[in-house]
Amino acid sequence: MLDNAIASIENLRVEFQTKDGPVVGVEDVSFKVNPGETVCIVGESGSGKSVSSLSLMRLVEFGGGDIAGGKLLFDRKDADDVDLSEANQDLMRTIRGNEIGMIFQEPMTALNPVFTVGRQLTEGLRLHKKLSKSAAESRAIELLREVRIPEPERRLNQYPHELSGGMRQRVVIAMAMACEPRLLIADEPTTALDVTIQAEILALMDRLKRETGTAVMFITHDMAVVAQMADRVVVMFRGNKVEEGTVEEIFENPTHDYTKALLAAVPKLGEMRGTDVPSPMKLFGDTTHSTDPIPGTDEVILEVKNLVTRFPVKGGLMRRTVANVHAVEDLSFTVNKGQTLSLVGESGCGKSTAGRSLLRLVEPTSGEVTFDGQDIIALNAKEMHAARQQMQMIFQDPFASLNPQMMLQDQVSEPMRNYGTHSGKELQKRVEMLFDRVELPRSFMRRYPHEMSGGQRQRIAIARALALNPKLIVADEAVSALDVSVQAQVLNLMMELQAELGISYVFISHDMAVVERVSHHVGVMYLGRIVELGPRRAVFENPQHPYTQALMKAVPIADPRQRKSEKDLNFKPIPSPIHEVGYDPVPSEYKEVGPGHKVLITDSGY
Repeated sequence: MLDNAIASIENLRVEFQTKDGPVVGVEDVSFKVNPGETVCIVGESGSGKSVSSLSLMRLVEFGGGDIAGGKLLFDRKDADDVDLSEANQDLMRTIRGNEIGMIFQEPMTALNPVFTVGRQLTEGLRLHKKLSKSAAESRAIELLREVRIPEPERRLNQYPHELSGGMRQRVVIAMAMACEPRLLIADEPTTALDVTIQAEILALMDRLKRETGTAVMFITHDMAVVAQMADRVVVMFRGNKVEEGTVEEIFENPTHDYTKALLAAVPKLGEMRGTDVPSPMKLFGDTTHSTDPIPGTDEVILEVKNLVTRFPVKGGLMRRTVANVHAVEDLSFTVNKGQTLSLVGESGCGKSTAGRSLLRLVEPTSGEVTFDGQDIIALNAKEMHAARQQMQMIFQDPFASLNPQMMLQDQVSEPMRNYGTHSGKELQKRVEMLFDRVELPRSFMRRYPHEMSGGQRQRIAIARALALNPKLIVADEAVSALDVSVQAQVLNLMMELQAELGISYVFISHDMAVVERVSHHVGVMYLGRIVELGPRRAVFENPQHPYTQALMKAVPIADPRQRKSEKDLNFKPIPSPIHEVGYDPVPSEYKEVGPGHKVLITDSGY
């Protein structure tokens, strides 16, 4: 029986019916969740961690799954213990949302786009708690306040698309907490969020758990989040539990090889302290790859001066430009041959627009971009086509940047056909060599993008970017959607190629630990401007701008003994980047605080 546990999963087996017969999603998994405890379930994509949680809610059946064996025991507060695997759907409707709350991974799909936030928040309260309309509304306002949403009264009448990603995720948390459930299941609730918002949401969940005594089942692949949140950890691999222990045991003394490999692949903030140049990570059991530092050169390959990119906002009957989004404002930096400059900052700070402006995928409003002695802004379409042979881009979402109807070998060979650099047997050989380079089997050449995992698709995107031997690659959040171990392999691959081929990278990311691992230089962006720029060691070990300091404080560290407390976090809301036509921003002025280390002195609102 349950011995005080709120939920107990015993020998769970879940199968999915496919054309080729049944596929096992979870093979044989058992663990418990006790009152007031956070149990983190970790593992990579496809390990069965989400399937376990969806089984407990009995939602797995709506996705074609079938609970083929095992027990799902749940301790109901005012009723007998129940085995949820045998409960009928009426009982499940009473339990879902009322006694077990769930926070889904993607807040936009968890909220209904056609109902207001207020209606979605009060629905559960009126259904389960039998509150009147006005009582439910005042409780909803209280919940929005608890999750730190500004102006909660106004938010009740807004629709989900009117809120930012971080706010939507908070609304989902408020909905899950509305009926004070005994068990809260959080499925990757911070994956898509910025460091600062993630830090606030983790602190918020921790506080709500302490105040209400709710048990939390937290599903994630981010080991730094586990170190921050967990009391106990369950490690899953290919549908099985391979290890379980307290958070200290798992981090300090892992016993299973898979757990060791998982922890070795996590970049920890502060690991590169005392070093000036990046070096590939030492992965568990890997003896074939080099981990030598990558010094690069002092020769400048890309120079950007006063780059400005704005987008018009149209309005009125005549669709006139009524305002401009100041996405990138007065940006200046240089990138050396064989080195990496990282641009970091939160969503909406302009880092992706800056990357696209360099390649003129977005036309800059003004400024200079000089690449390898060429003025990129002055080139016509034909000259730009030729220049792009040397400048390539790896996009954030590999699935959206690959053609679903083309075989992988054709996608990798397409740039070479376009530019006529290789043909016939030579072309085939080069494609095979590129597949070898990104460590994909040649048998994959005849596959299509949907037949690959996220990490494999990202490798194809890298192979395609390398096809023309470019001198510069702009990598836009190239590893943010990948599992830890795949991310480590892809980062090592990019650094190895840099050491071998002398490629320069503009690396765009919001993950500070990854940036620390790969960068020679770092530019921290806020509201379209660089607020701090310098050698990676100077910026990370001696951050001078208050925004950089706040960003560093928010990063969870993959060490349970270095947890952040809520009082460490003090973020100001980001002002709007939209200004009326005719608004003239002040130019950026910097003071030098060390060799090559500059800090913005113009007031950027932080």
